Amino acid sequence: MRPHLPWLSKNCLALSAAAVLSAGAVAACSSSGSSSSGATGTSSSPSSGKPIVVGASLSLTGDFSADGKAFQRGYELWAADVNSKGGLLGRQVQLKILNDNSQPTQASTNYQTLFSSTKVDLAFGPFSSLLTTPSASVAARYGYALIEGAGGAPSVFSSPANQSAHNVFDVSLPIEDNLIPFVNWVASLPPSQRPKTAAYPMADDPFADPPVQLAQSKLQALGVKTVYSKIFPAENASYKPAADQVAATGAQAVLLGSTDVPTVAAFMQAFQQQHYNPKMFVCAAGPDQGASFTSAVGKGNATGVMVPNGWYPGYANPDSQKMVQEYLAKYGGSPSDINADVAEAYAVGQVAAQAVTATKGTDNAKIITYLHSGVTISTVQGPVKFDEQGKNGSAAAFTFQWQQNGTAFKQVLPASAAGSVPIINPKPNWTS
Repeated sequence: MRPHLPWLSKNCLALSAAAVLSAGAVAACSSSGSSSSGATGTSSSPSSGKPIVVGASLSLTGDFSADGKAFQRGYELWAADVNSKGGLLGRQVQLKILNDNSQPTQASTNYQTLFSSTKVDLAFGPFSSLLTTPSASVAARYGYALIEGAGGAPSVFSSPANQSAHNVFDVSLPIEDNLIPFVNWVASLPPSQRPKTAAYPMADDPFADPPVQLAQSKLQALGVKTVYSKIFPAENASYKPAADQVAATGAQAVLLGSTDVPTVAAFMQAFQQQHYNPKMFVCAAGPDQGASFTSAVGKGNATGVMVPNGWYPGYANPDSQKMVQEYLAKYGGSPSDINADVAEAYAVGQVAAQAVTATKGTDNAKIITYLHSGVTISTVQGPVKFDEQGKNGSAAAFTFQWQQNGTAFKQVLPASAAGSVPIINPKPNWTS
């Protein structure tokens, strides 16, 4: 790493391995449950024994279903842990989850229902910045804090609703910094080893574009020539034309602004068909989806593919390791199969649990004030400390790579961070 580089983000620092165990939890999706006493979610006395009902809209079907289902598992694992310890303030916790089919309009409708009809006590966020922005607006109208783990796009924090209500709290890394570790690594290479050319295909999505665009500007400053930079529709009938155009450039590095596994799989398939193998292949999202990714592209083809994130199953955090073991006991598989969304969702619950405990209730106005107080909360993803916009300024940025013939998901950047292993560079050829 080069510490004098002007874009070396503080988010690239490795997280401490120590973490304080947090309370939290939500029972499996339940259609029953007690409601709060008012629109702001003010709770009745803890001694009443009424459950604390947490509402969320998740993409259980549609384009984001793999992520939505992973979030559901994360919320449920958190729930099981908290309720096994007696709940929050002596009250059990119940989840009320509605399916938004990966549609922003349906997500907004779902939160409207959760706040006006169900009158949930607390609100957890949906998956993706695309759905978080309108959902947070609904939450602001009803006076709820929206604690979320997958809405880190700049557009979420700069929305008029959040600028007014300051009710969004994202426990994860702000997404514009996601690719900074990769940029810093390229900068650390001797000029002769840096890629000479790069392509930047991007889905039209508030999550996918900002990190790729920032990386493009930084790599250009290093002398990496841009040979392709285009935004394609996020819901495309076929990604092959865009992928074929990238392949035709012969770019040595590809930074794909992807939102999901199908997008990455489609580009990889097209690259194979064109006998094009970039030396470096980094995706904004998709390869972090564990078994969902490797089963879609093949383990051999996954080898060498990189993706940024703020968590991975091998993260040396006691809370995280406990969660990983609970996940494997419940769902099976191997640690590398665990989607990072599980940790993001679990961390949402941990933050909510500490806020409820600290404020001694579910009054959302008090929770918003508490979360903006500068307190640092320990989670499975590491420390969480919100700035005035609701960004987690203490989050760390890592880059991961599939290695060992697609059987191991390894932390590779920052190179100086504890737990990082050497990057496979260049990426191996496709296996089929």
